[in-house]
Amino acid sequence: MDTPTIIQGGMGAGVSSWRLARAVSERGHLGVVAGTALDVILVRRLQLGDPGGHMRRALAHFPVPEVARGILARFFRAGGKSREEAFQGLPLAGAELGRERCDLIVAANFVEVWLAREGHSGSVGINYLEKIQFPTLPSLFGAMLAGVTHVLMGAGIPTAIPGILDRLAAGLPAQLDLSVLGAERKFQLAFDPAPYLEGAAVELGRPAFLAIVSSHTVASVMVRKASGRTDGLVVEGNLAGGHNAPPRGRMEKDERGEPVYGARDLPDVDAIAALGVPFWLAGSCASPVRLAEARARGAAGIQVGTAFAFCEESGLDPVLRRHAIDAMRRGDAAVFTDPVASPTGFPFKVLELSGTLADDELSRDRRRICDLGYLRQAYQRPDGSLGWRCPGEPVGIFVQKGGRLSETLGRKCVCNGLMANIGMAQRQKGGSEELPLLTCGADLDVVETMMAAHPGGYRAEDVLDYLLTPVPG
Repeated sequence: MDTPTIIQGGMGAGVSSWRLARAVSERGHLGVVAGTALDVILVRRLQLGDPGGHMRRALAHFPVPEVARGILARFFRAGGKSREEAFQGLPLAGAELGRERCDLIVAANFVEVWLAREGHSGSVGINYLEKIQFPTLPSLFGAMLAGVTHVLMGAGIPTAIPGILDRLAAGLPAQLDLSVLGAERKFQLAFDPAPYLEGAAVELGRPAFLAIVSSHTVASVMVRKASGRTDGLVVEGNLAGGHNAPPRGRMEKDERGEPVYGARDLPDVDAIAALGVPFWLAGSCASPVRLAEARARGAAGIQVGTAFAFCEESGLDPVLRRHAIDAMRRGDAAVFTDPVASPTGFPFKVLELSGTLADDELSRDRRRICDLGYLRQAYQRPDGSLGWRCPGEPVGIFVQKGGRLSETLGRKCVCNGLMANIGMAQRQKGGSEELPLLTCGADLDVVETMMAAHPGGYRAEDVLDYLLTPVPG
């Protein structure tokens, strides 16, 4: 396995785009695409007219041509839809994916990785969340079809994934236990790669698996008890963007309402090093000094997200990116670890920025709807069947499904917010357009450092040059 010095964080949805990953990989480091909601991202790019023809170029290389043709026939809009039109939606998916949705998930993951790998021989990874389970199996396979070299996964303890990668690499069917609230029996997701391999000249390699962990305990479980080989660890502290592990023990909050983290929440780096696999430190590590410190502690390097999130190759909508950077320069933006915003129940880092769902008033005014559904939780109904609910959906519907009213308080629609971040906001009935919800790490100084050196905007290569600056002495 390659052991890069810099891993570019897999920021979803679509912020860690194929362009960003390719720019990092071309420099010999690990570029990572975000694997969240790639099926929706693909169909919305096609409905926007596929500027540059990148989606169509990648789909032309998909090993099952009739699948690619079907996707284009359903979703491609020559010239693109008008802004006033809503995006054509996808049905909410569940444990039983139909062939059409399965095809779309496989193809979307293929497209993103294929484009990130195009034109160079460097390593490319893809990042998934363990908590988003229903698309996991076809997503992994689609990325493997395109030659992904690394799979990274966090937001849970993904012990089943290494063994699944082994089976998919061998062309064998795979199963994944579904996490179901109140389950009295086992529910499983299943995927058979055979339909995509028949008659196709495809050589599947087993990608390296990097588990994203926040403690020595979880790291030890992944290295010693996972279903297959864990090739490395990304050790992510609570200063990292996106979802954070909750504090150990009872959650307490400070005067701002943020979770209080203490000494017990700091990862034991020495114990992690003793596990004997490569590891990278993450969470406010984006500086030459922090990189040197990480390597002195035995790490192979660092994972960096926020600095790349605001570079030119990032998938962030350019207008939103400029708005955020200008607010940072004025001191009008701050990072808040929101304990309740995410429907997952995990603390979630939110960039407090005007005109976004970080504004509680704007969030309250938004009409609740769950039309993407990636963060829904599976639960067992009284009759034993499988149901799905989200604390961010309409309150009455959530309560009817057996959810508690208290679980809905303060929840934000992370799914729609993340899509708006990348210029793909849905226009809902009544004409309202979904608002962005930006997440980033707690350390905004690195963005200010980069902008001071590159006032007109900076590129991924500028971030790498900065991080790799030699440290005196």
